[in-house]
Amino acid sequence: MAGALDALTSWLDYLANERRSSPRTLEAYGDAVRRYIVFLDGYRGEALSAADLAGVRAAEFRAYLASRRKGDHPLAPRSVSQVLSAVRSFHRYLDRRLGIANAQIALVRGPRVLPGIPRPVTEDQARGLMAEPGQDGDRDPWEAARDEALLTLLYGCGLRISEALTITCGDIPMGASIRVTGKGGKTRVVPVLPAVNEAIAAYLALQPFVLAPGDVLFRARRGGAFSPRHAQAMVQLLRGRLGLPASATPHALRHSFATHLLGAGADLRSIQELLGHASLSTTQRYADVDAAALLSSYSAAHPRA
Repeated sequence: MAGALDALTSWLDYLANERRSSPRTLEAYGDAVRRYIVFLDGYRGEALSAADLAGVRAAEFRAYLASRRKGDHPLAPRSVSQVLSAVRSFHRYLDRRLGIANAQIALVRGPRVLPGIPRPVTEDQARGLMAEPGQDGDRDPWEAARDEALLTLLYGCGLRISEALTITCGDIPMGASIRVTGKGGKTRVVPVLPAVNEAIAAYLALQPFVLAPGDVLFRARRGGAFSPRHAQAMVQLLRGRLGLPASATPHALRHSFATHLLGAGADLRSIQELLGHASLSTTQRYADVDAAALLSSYSAAHPRA
């Protein structure tokens, strides 16, 4: 009889090959469900088979979630909700593909999670981030041009960092728009500003590598692919030099793209399409940010405030 870990392997193969889930999703979901199975093995005192997962009780689900909120590295409520989402997805697969149904998981509720408000940078801060790489005379000019091009792309097109770093040389020149593949393999068309094309052209003119059309556009110092970790470290260095808060991250430029468009009169539905949000309620958060900024300006400027 197949073990529970064998079912996990089968599920991850399904996510990778049929659902086209990202490596980051596979890693997070795989870790959550692997810990879940190991917890159940210890809880029951024996290794579970795949069929045994049909008999997991609601109390055992809750005990697993409680265990993730304790210990040396306790998870925040939002992370616990993500763990529960992974376990539910695994059990849906067991039900639909392997005929191993478990109705008890529907009785489990995750912790209450308050929706976070995006923390964009201001327009001046965004300009400062994009200009700052060129101020470092100790770096190779091509690396400064790469950083400027990447930041200009993030702010100018509102891309996720993962989307920006999968753009290939075959996508260049972009022209007036580019087709982007986002979460869940969904594609969308995003307008491209002339400033974005100019920054990318300047980077390509300086970068020292021979790149094929299928190679990713942004390269690290030794020629490998520039990773999200590289981008995070780069922005961390820049925000330290500019005195910006820790919330100034690569993803904050995507938030800024949406917030500044909204402030300039763009409607939420259009911003939803540009960002690739599945739900308008996700985009609605930017209206909350814009309203908060308006109230702050009112309080600062009104003579009776």
